[in-house]
Amino acid sequence: MRRIGITTTIPAEFIFAAGMAPVDLNNIFIADASPAGMMERAERDGLPRAICGWIKGMYGAALAASVESVIAVSDGDCSHTRSLIEILETEGVKSLPFAYPYDRDYALLKRQMEKLAAFFGITFADAEAMMRRMDVIRNKLHRIDEMTWRENTVTGSENHLFLVSASDMDGDMDRFGHKVDAFLAEAAAREPFPRGIRLAYIGVPPVFTDIYQFLETRGARVVFNEVQRQFTFPFDTGDLVERYRRYTYPYDVFSRVRDIEAELARRDIDGVIHYVQSFCHHQMEDVVFRKQLAGLPLLTVEGDAPGPLDARTRLRIEGFCEMLGGRRRKAAS
Repeated sequence: MRRIGITTTIPAEFIFAAGMAPVDLNNIFIADASPAGMMERAERDGLPRAICGWIKGMYGAALAASVESVIAVSDGDCSHTRSLIEILETEGVKSLPFAYPYDRDYALLKRQMEKLAAFFGITFADAEAMMRRMDVIRNKLHRIDEMTWRENTVTGSENHLFLVSASDMDGDMDRFGHKVDAFLAEAAAREPFPRGIRLAYIGVPPVFTDIYQFLETRGARVVFNEVQRQFTFPFDTGDLVERYRRYTYPYDVFSRVRDIEAELARRDIDGVIHYVQSFCHHQMEDVVFRKQLAGLPLLTVEGDAPGPLDARTRLRIEGFCEMLGGRRRKAAS
């Protein structure tokens, strides 16, 4: 099956409808046996050291995964993506830019989707039919999310891994659907976890490989993964364009704040971890989140290259969890 790389969540309905396999380069990078090697290759080929590790990783992943083309989000994600696809062109990897209009203009967004349809030689109706097939699996991912925060039978790491995979469904929708079914059956047989400290994780998915597991050793569990949940499109609409208009990540930070606030309220959250990636413009959003989410304690954690948490970050997380535990004990007394 022909493999099409993507740099972040895009309307994968068009790729699947064309009989091709979407490949999220972020997932290929972070799941590789040597993600650091992909970054090193990018630097050897001339990419600057002082840019986001995900950009360098995606460069290495695009070459390692043998994708024939890359659909790159040129507006609504990383500003370095434009340069990335130009460099990949010199390596023989074709590209097509996809832009999320900042103001959510319906007509402009639909035009971007029509370009995808033309690129893949399918109709808009083909993609809409594929959306309905994909929604069967997305609804099961919503169930995994519900079991995380309401029934307390899914860990933060499991929630992260399944929801983040919604971007490309592992390149094989049917196989991914069976994987989801098997996990749901397993999780349904579990006893609920103790309540513990309930955390929200906001920001891009982490480059750290053990942050969720480390939190659980400190008596805390992530019950809300902001961006990963958005990848599953938890919106009640059958309109393909409207679906991607409501997807919060590519647009203004205030729509993300509204979504986060609603989930914090219904998930009984004790504290918030905001993950930021080194050399990423999204770091500046921390200022907004600290002002808008002032009702809950917030810890900002920064990562650069893939690997386990460094000692300093572990200490900061430990202190944060101890403080939250003290607040809970005080509230209960």
